[in-house]
This record gives sequence, structure tokens and C-alpha cells, in this order.
Amino acid sequence: MEFTKMQGLGNDFILVDAFNENITGVDFAQLALKLCDRHFGIGADGLVFILPSDTADVRMRIFNSDGSEAEMCGNVTRCFARLVYDRGIVRKSVIRVETLAGIIVPELIFEDDKVVSVKVDMGEPRLERNLIPMEGSSGQVVNEPLSVDGDTYNVTCVSMGNPHCIIFVPDVKTFPVTEIGPQIEAHSKFPRKTNVEFIQILNRNEVNMRVWERGAAETLACGTGACAVGVSCVLNNLTERNITVHLPGGDLIIEWADNNHVYMTGPGEYVFTGKVDI
Repeated sequence: MEFTKMQGLGNDFILVDAFNENITGVDFAQLALKLCDRHFGIGADGLVFILPSDTADVRMRIFNSDGSEAEMCGNVTRCFARLVYDRGIVRKSVIRVETLAGIIVPELIFEDDKVVSVKVDMGEPRLERNLIPMEGSSGQVVNEPLSVDGDTYNVTCVSMGNPHCIIFVPDVKTFPVTEIGPQIEAHSKFPRKTNVEFIQILNRNEVNMRVWERGAAETLACGTGACAVGVSCVLNNLTERNITVHLPGGDLIIEWADNNHVYMTGPGEYVFTGKVDI
């Protein structure tokens, strides 16, 4: 099977063109476990399939490195859009992508006929507790206390088609993300688990972010997480509606626009291509 390895701010993925590869009978979850292994496989945060769609230009399925299927991923959407354009699968600058979280619309940004970045309309944030989903009474989850192994953290929760739990901290560099992240990911309040973002406010236009991703542990970047963070910052009156999110892998521009859609702009880069025996 041929594949393309790509990365968005260090969040890396194995992409497979299922238009041209025979994947009949393949167990996607088991294949993700095998190929994403960084010692015995190719190594990646996720395995992604480019598939035909009945409702959009193309369909995307994402499997995390632990074999679980993700509804959506912002970083891979940018990589995905660039690849399907460059391969001629969809030769449009604005592409409609079917995902488990609904239709996502990335827009390619060019310089001298080359794709240099991708702006993605990530749709509207889902703020009601039952849509995240999170256990508890109805309403939004904004600066709400959450008990974790005897400690209490104030959390704000947003769904961008997948669940996110945001915690504001004084310094993300020193915060024990790898200790607290997995406890919140699997917290009983989140029936489908959750991604966890730890945020340090720098000013009204910039934040630092570290992320513990559901099914993938700590990663260098998370696009849907950065979008959820932009929304959470506004809900807590901590930033403006257009901010730069500094992640370990690089920067994303996040805008929660007046039409209630969240827009994410950032790169999607090639790493290498190859073949693997499945």
C-alpha cells in the first residue's frame, strides 16, 4: 500500500489514497495500531483514509494511534486538503470534506501557484453540555469546577465535532500535562472521553497551549483543540475573537467570527512518501 506522511505543526499523519489503493477487507483500527507505532511501524499520531463521498467532494476517516476513530482533526484537515488538491482528486481551492463531525470546508491559500497554508471553516462550536458530551445538568460548561484525584480544576468545555476540555494555567511549560491530561481524558464526566487543552494567556491576542489528545497522548499540536481554545477564551472574556495560538509545533491563527463559525489557518507539510506491506 502506498502512503504519504504529512505533518501539521508536528502533528503527523499517514494518509492513504483509497481512490487508488485496494483497502477492501482492511481492519482500519488494527492497521492504525501497526502503522502508527514509532518503533515497529511508520510512526504517526494517526492513520487517515481519503475516500469517495456521496455528500461532499471527498470523505476523510481518521484513526488515532491507539486504533480509535476520531470524528475530526484540524491539523490533518489542512494536510488532507493539500494532498487531495496536489493529487488532482479534487481540483478546487475550496473543498468540501465529509467527516464524522459533518462537512468541513478547507480553503487553500496560494503563493506563486503553490499551496502555502490552508484556512479551514471548522463550523460552529457546540457549547451545550449534552453535545460535548459531558455528564451533568443542561447548559454551557464555562469555568466549572471539576474534581480530579482530590484536586479541583476550573474547566470550560467545547465540542468542535469532538470533545475538548480547556483549563487555564499560569505556565504551560511547567504544568504536569502528562500527569493530569490522561486523568481528565478518561474522567467519568466524559462518556466518550475528551481531549484536554492547557492554556496560558499571554495577552488579548496570544496564548500558549499544550494538549493531551484523546487516543494519542501529548502531541505537538491540535487544530480542533486550538479552535476550542479560541472559543473558550472568548467565553471567559480573556482574549479577542481573533488570536494566535502558540503550540510546541508552531502557530495557528484562530478566529471565532461573527457568523459563529470558527476559522483556523495554518500549514500542512509533506514529510515523505513510501510503500508498506499490510
